[in-house]
Amino acid sequence: MRTVGTVVVLFGLWLLMSGIYNPLLLGLGLASSIVAVYVGKRMDAQDDSTLELHLSPAQLLRYLGWLFVEIARANWAVSKVILSRKMPIRQHLFTVPSSQSTDVGQVVFANSITLTPGTITVETEEDHFIVHALAYSNDDPAALADMDARVSKSETQNPNVRGAA
Repeated sequence: MRTVGTVVVLFGLWLLMSGIYNPLLLGLGLASSIVAVYVGKRMDAQDDSTLELHLSPAQLLRYLGWLFVEIARANWAVSKVILSRKMPIRQHLFTVPSSQSTDVGQVVFANSITLTPGTITVETEEDHFIVHALAYSNDDPAALADMDARVSKSETQNPNVRGAA
């Protein structure tokens, strides 16, 4: 049942994004959805590893709303830097501590940094990331610490997490 549901969701997304409804392309879209699920199932059978999501849905939705606003603000700031005649670029590599207790939490935090225009996560380590900023300011570490705390808040507690004894 889960497999059929996954095919239906993938095909539905394909329909929404393509917007083309002739029979040949509908068939190809359905076939590609089925092949994608088949390949995923085969990979899962070979790998046999699972990924447990320990995220609070309500907190994660609140975080994503906040993140979209931050992305819009950063977009505006980067646009001003790029369109300025002097282009006040102040590139900087710096370390950002991460306090997430799960791998998924770290991935969410690292990707959130990269999604924010003007910053990119260059390298990830167990307890920190190396981040590149296009227009670095002294407020950037504090802003990223706030982002870190918000991501950590969206994680649920689990005794079998990374770093647990």
